[in-house]
Formats: sequence, C-alpha cells, structure tokens
Amino acid sequence: IESISTNHQLKSLNTFGISATCKLFYEFKDINSLKEILSSDIIKNEPIFILGGGSNILITKNFDGIILKNSITGIKIISETQDHVIIEVGSGVNWHEFVLWSVEKNLSGIENLALIPGLVGASPMQNIGAYGVEIKDTIEKVFFIDKKSKIEKNLTNKECRFSYRNSIFKNDLKDKVIITKVIFKLSKHNLNNISYGAITSELKATNKVANCQTICQAVINIRTRKLPDPKDLGNSGSFFKNPVIEKKQFKEIQIQFPKIVGFQHSKNHIKVAAGWLIEQAGWKGFKVGDIGVYEKQALVLVNYGKGNGEQILKLSKKIQESVFSKFNIKIVPEVNII
Repeated sequence: IESISTNHQLKSLNTFGISATCKLFYEFKDINSLKEILSSDIIKNEPIFILGGGSNILITKNFDGIILKNSITGIKIISETQDHVIIEVGSGVNWHEFVLWSVEKNLSGIENLALIPGLVGASPMQNIGAYGVEIKDTIEKVFFIDKKSKIEKNLTNKECRFSYRNSIFKNDLKDKVIITKVIFKLSKHNLNNISYGAITSELKATNKVANCQTICQAVINIRTRKLPDPKDLGNSGSFFKNPVIEKKQFKEIQIQFPKIVGFQHSKNHIKVAAGWLIEQAGWKGFKVGDIGVYEKQALVLVNYGKGNGEQILKLSKKIQESVFSKFNIKIVPEVNII
C-alpha cells in the first residue's frame, strides 16, 4: 500500500500540540481502504492506534506501531417522518461541523453539544455530553469494522450500553473495532433543552428566544469563554472526568466545604465538578516550564508551547494526589494516554 508513510510527525494531529512520531501512518477515507490496510501484511505484528480528531489523547512517547487516521466523511439524510429525520454520518466527520449542519437544517437534538472537539466516530465511544444532553439521546445505530474478522457490523442504541461517559466501545469492544459511521435521529421540532442555568442566562443576556440555533450559539459563547482554542494554546478540553460519589460522602464533605459543586446523578449518587475540586486544591493557573493548568478553568491542562506528554502526565498525577488527599475523592483522566 503506497500511501503508508514512515516516521510520521504527529504534532499537528493532536490538540495538545505535542511533538512525537509514529513508525507507520495511514489515512483511510472509506470502508474499503480500511479493510485493505487491516488485511495487509505490513501491519500484521504492529500495534494499531486509531486516530480521530486528536482532541482526546495525550501522547507521552513516540508510537512504535501504525496509526490509522480516520477520514471517512459524508452526511446524508436516509429517511424522514413528520417529526424526525434519520441521518447517516461518516465517522471521520468533524463533530462540531455536524452540529452546525444540523442547526442549519433546523434539526434539534445535538445543539447543546456544539464545539465539543473531535470526530463523529468518537462520540458514541465516550457517550459525549454537555449542558444536559448526552449523545445516547440521538443515536440510533453505530456501524463498525471488527478488526479481526474485517466484517462490518452494527449495534443498536440499546446494544451500545451507554452510561455516563461510557459505552461498550470503551469496555468489551475496546481496541477490537473501528467505528465507520453513526446513524442519528434528530427532531424537526425544537427540543429546547435549557435545563442548564448557564444556557438560560446566556439566552437572556443576548436577548434571544430558545430554538436550536440560539441554543447552539449560546453554547458556543459559553465554551469559547471557558476553554482555550487548541490553535492558540495546546489542550484537550476537560482532562478529567467529573467523579461520581455516594450521597453520604457528598454530605460529609459539604460540612467542611459548603460550596462544593455537585449534581444529582442517580438516587444515591452525586456527580461532583472536578474543576471545582482541582481549583480548591490550588491548581488553577498553575504553571511550570511549558505546561500548566488553564487560568480560567482548572479542568483543562495546557501546553504553552514546548511541553511534552510525560510532563503533562506527571502534572495530572500530582493533581490527582492532591485532590484525593484534600477531599478523599479519586479523579480519573478523560483523555486516552498513549
């Protein structure tokens, strides 16, 4: 396969902007080219890493294997009813571009998920969510290639076993499949999910009535204020997941820290804002050498230029330790570390 390159530089392919190389690199643009590379002898004994938008990874060293870059594009409406539209989206489509496409067509369901970095193929893996909406609410089916058999299969929403920032793709099927396309079901009516106060305040401040376009714009405004653009400052968005703890523990912590930020997760569990914990532990705006913690949002670790993945990983471990010693809460990275 002639388009395989060797010793490929990954700096522009990860949003942390970390300089590292991989032994082999190949970009697949459709299912056939993906099947072809998976069947080729070149990669028989190589470790494989599937690269999407590079926004959810921290590269700590050169990758001694093949990186397969997903570039399967295409958005098409496959059927519609009076109330809904079913859309097939290639897994290599930029997520935010798909959100913009949907609101342009007055389709509602994913507008709260505007400006989340990454590709469509990664959205079911993490069950991405923000501002009161999770991707599981709109996914109908997920298509993927089984790496071993090279056969394309699909799972229904239920079979994907979605839960908070989790799915079958992060568990039983981890590293075994490559997502090729996702089928979404969007509404022709404005769902107006404004349960998150920040959206309501933003609409009020901009004097707008809620619909899919204005909610999308509100989310873009809020995110832009909170998170640095990777083009200006290397980062991968939220570095840690919000931890889920028992209500009993939350109440105990609340006695000492009455301002602790938490949201009801289930009957007996509270989801705690990891950013708040990190900020209270004194890390917000911390900087050492070329890396640090973003000054406006403690959940975001940043690379100011020449930082490397090892340094960021070290910093993240120090943050975990200090949050644990202060609150007795374990926080874990949301990013994939390679």
